[in-house]
Amino acid sequence: MPEQAKNPVINTQLVIAALTQQANSQIIPPHEVWVYDERVQKIMVPGTSVKSSKEALRLTRIYPGIIYSTAGIHPHDSKSIIEEPSTWHEFEVIASAPECVAIGPCGLDYQRDFSEPCTQKDIFERQLKLACQLQKPILIHERSAQEDVLEILSKAGSVRCIQSLALFYHTEQIIIRGFMGTTEEALKYLQRDYYLSLTGYLCKDKSDTGVRKLLEDGRLPLERLLVETDSPFMYPNTRASKLPQHVKTGLTERSLLYLHRYCTFQRNEPCSLPAIVEMIAAFMNKKPEDVGLATAFNGLKLFGLSQ
Repeated sequence: MPEQAKNPVINTQLVIAALTQQANSQIIPPHEVWVYDERVQKIMVPGTSVKSSKEALRLTRIYPGIIYSTAGIHPHDSKSIIEEPSTWHEFEVIASAPECVAIGPCGLDYQRDFSEPCTQKDIFERQLKLACQLQKPILIHERSAQEDVLEILSKAGSVRCIQSLALFYHTEQIIIRGFMGTTEEALKYLQRDYYLSLTGYLCKDKSDTGVRKLLEDGRLPLERLLVETDSPFMYPNTRASKLPQHVKTGLTERSLLYLHRYCTFQRNEPCSLPAIVEMIAAFMNKKPEDVGLATAFNGLKLFGLSQ
């Protein structure tokens, strides 16, 4: 196992941690996260519903300059806006707050039927319009729905889309979060200058055409890469039997220490982020420092965060 570098692998890093209603009461305060690993210096807490977006915003005011929030209606929760239309105004107010640095996660998820596709499209388009109005980046969740996502992002002038949606398409503020698709799907996003955000899914991907292949072939530019934990989900199982040996040996003792001490399959934590960066670096045949600095810079620039 390589010797721990003297300098931190990540000077400033973005963590996207899923905030669910179940996890709210158990979220670990940032000062405790910092005890875990000071290489993780900023945390983004996305809202996935009106309620969790409000809670995420509350956390930013308790830990200013450390925690940032997003406001999103996850595809699974799309029907909640249809059932309670009055909550949309509350959502707009939350999204307008300066501490809220992006809209989303929003998008389309056809793998599960918690909300009908037509409802998902409606709420997705509303959030696109809001992102345009507020000039904020947008986090897109997509599962088995790339064709429809790209169609919605590309079209302009329809009744439901604002006239400048085509302009939004070129703002390079679109992030495909938690990407788990194929190399072919990734390239369609990259050709449009979207960002791809990767998680501990790297440990689960066993396909010949998936995320690992994308990294190994050098087809994901560092300037279009972000990393996230998606905590409390997507625990990076560094002991997975299918994880290549050169990737395992690229993990530092320090990252493994924090990962195994504070994270479990049931509860991923922000301190797992350095291990994810090191795995990405190993697949890309790059130095972890280069990946960490690049993704940190991307996050700071994209979300307008202070260093």
